[in-house]
Formats: sequence, C-alpha cells, structure tokens
Amino acid sequence: MSDPNSRLIRAAHTDTTVTVYQAYAPALGRPAARDQRFPAAWKRERMTWIKPSFLWMMYRCGWATKPDQETVLAVEITREGFDHALSRACLSHYEPGTHTDRAAWQAALRQAPARVQWDPERDLHLNPLPHRSLQLGLSGPASRAYADEWTVAIRDVTPLAREIHALVRAGEDDAARALLPVETPYPSGPLPHLGA
Repeated sequence: MSDPNSRLIRAAHTDTTVTVYQAYAPALGRPAARDQRFPAAWKRERMTWIKPSFLWMMYRCGWATKPDQETVLAVEITREGFDHALSRACLSHYEPGTHTDRAAWQAALRQAPARVQWDPERDLHLNPLPHRSLQLGLSGPASRAYADEWTVAIRDVTPLAREIHALVRAGEDDAARALLPVETPYPSGPLPHLGA
C-alpha cells in the first residue's frame, strides 16, 4: 500500500488492554456481559471475528438491528493476547507482494490460528472511508484463548449504539461523534506479513 496510514490499527486501548467489538443474539450477548465471560454456549471451536473499530461494527450489525446481532459487546482483552494473535495471523486473501506466491499464502493460511481482513473504515453514516479497518479472525487455540484467557471485561454497548444512531438519524452528527469511543493508532509495530 502506498499510504502507510491506509492499513493502521485504530482502537481504544490502554497500556495493558485493547477493546474489540462483536455483536450477538441477546441470548448469548446479554449473559456474556452479565457474567463477564463467554457462556458455555459460545462455540470455542468456531472462527470468531473481532473488530477494534466501533463504526465498522455498527456497519456490520446495522446499528444492532440485524438478526442475531442485536446485542453489541465491547470486549476488553489483553494486549498480550491481541499481539500474540496478530503476530501469528495470515491475510485472509492472497496478496502479491505480501506473499511469495499463492501456494505460500495457502500454506500459511492453513497453519495460522488467526486471519486478518482490511476492510474500508466507515463514517457516522456508515459510508466507506479511504483508510482500512482491521478485522481479526480467531480460530482453534486463539479462539479458545480469547474467550477464556485474554478477556478482561465485557460491556453491553447496545444502548450507546442506539443513542448514537438516534442522533445520526436526527442530523445531530456533532453530538453523535462526541459519544464515539476514542480510537487511536495501536502501537503494534510493523506487520509486513499482514500487508501493513
């Protein structure tokens, strides 16, 4: 990529944690927030996608209106776990220049416990922006570690999503923007294996 900021992880983070977002059906999301851990019904063997961008999550779940995505969770995880997944991730698609060839990418993808997609970031009206937003897919041991080891706190941010969406619909963009989580560049260092 010619623009070094095009693929830059932006997230709400502290010295020890990073916040990612997921959306679930209320039957799964509400118990997770209540108990501060993912319930047994959360399938630890399936790939799960985490998103550091609040607005990309809003685009994906339609402001918490899409079926089985009505509960939006802000999941605070350890930076150690997040960095671990990033360092072992593989791009979800073949990209000349990042990978030696298609066969090398396929071999890396088969072994990687995490996958990365760079999708257009979204604005308040969910229109695409010129820079990219990270989606991190976790499978196998990474998915289990996310659920049972890396998670520090789980908050139900559905009311916040609805409040911001109501302000956007009312044309009060400045008020809506003021409620957004503060997301700043995440100090992950160079990630050449992820095209970043």
